[in-house]
Amino acid sequence: LVAEVYGPEYEQQIETARKIREVFEQTPGVEDVDWLVEDDQVVYSMIVDKEKAALTGVNTQQVAHTLRIALNGTDVGLLHDEHEIEPVGIELRLARENRSSIENLANVSVHSQNGQMIPISDLVTVSKRFEDKSIYRKNLKRVVYVTGDVAGKIESPIYALLDMDKKIAQIEVADGAQLEPLYTSTPFLEEDISVKWDGEWQITYEVFRDLGAAFAVVLLIIYLLIIGWFQSFKVPLIMMIAIPLSLVGIIPGHFFHGAFFTATSMIGMIALAGIMVRNSVLLIDFIELRLADGIPLKQAVIEAGAVRTRPILLTAGAVVIGAVVILFDPIFQGLAIALIWGGVASTMLTLGLVPLIYYMVEKKKYPEVAGKN
Repeated sequence: LVAEVYGPEYEQQIETARKIREVFEQTPGVEDVDWLVEDDQVVYSMIVDKEKAALTGVNTQQVAHTLRIALNGTDVGLLHDEHEIEPVGIELRLARENRSSIENLANVSVHSQNGQMIPISDLVTVSKRFEDKSIYRKNLKRVVYVTGDVAGKIESPIYALLDMDKKIAQIEVADGAQLEPLYTSTPFLEEDISVKWDGEWQITYEVFRDLGAAFAVVLLIIYLLIIGWFQSFKVPLIMMIAIPLSLVGIIPGHFFHGAFFTATSMIGMIALAGIMVRNSVLLIDFIELRLADGIPLKQAVIEAGAVRTRPILLTAGAVVIGAVVILFDPIFQGLAIALIWGGVASTMLTLGLVPLIYYMVEKKKYPEVAGKN
């Protein structure tokens, strides 16, 4: 889970992000909450008084070298122990309790050229400041990130997002406006405080958006191909009724297996589109062949259901058997569920509905035949 906070003033962004972080922490199922805002870090600077140091016979490099040894240590030799295979390094360094404060370091002494030990506190001036903090930007807009993970029974981020949206809408911002989280794009302007959801949700949105566009292209191509073969704009629509019928099996199938509708489920649904339309083509093509032989429409519809059932069931069976092998795969389970349940449901409904709808639509085209029936 990633919440991006945008706004005109950085302090307002941080304050809003702090409140959103509290919402994250209070939401069940949201764990490991954090934000990309650094705490205040104190930096001490020791500025050497070069004139005073020169008078005492100490140079700046000596002071820096002494402090480096006190803080980081330095290797001064090797210890050859009969119980060790390799020589053990000897490090010269102040104990932790003697280097944990600026006062301890100021009491360290430097050996001057005159042979005297001069305390560093006599040679330096200590200044205190806060370290500069990182400021993040996205698409040239200043942003503050709040992050978290989803854990528990519900692993999809969308449920946590919908739950937190209600609480985020109650957050009071400086200008009195109401926060309405954005889902698909960053705010165009930074005049007001705004929040956008990112992270796994953004990936999910982009995947389903692209797959949805691909599905639309597939449907258009299938429609154009059938138009070219049957020379009709109405018949292809009847054939493509089999495509949405797969949802009758896909949705209950995911519920039965306790699985989420994932990107692989969408891929399975797209794959079923071509398979199910093929079943419709087998039925309607047979009907039109029998009509060309002078057979009445009702009889042609009945014969199509009787004759084409076996090849249609064999096709559906092959799809189901091929998908069983990936049913228990954690990644491709959605694909298997879509192919198995969607294939079975769509096949059963196609055998009954497609010939029936074709008969209801086309019976006006054969009034004399419809009257005889």
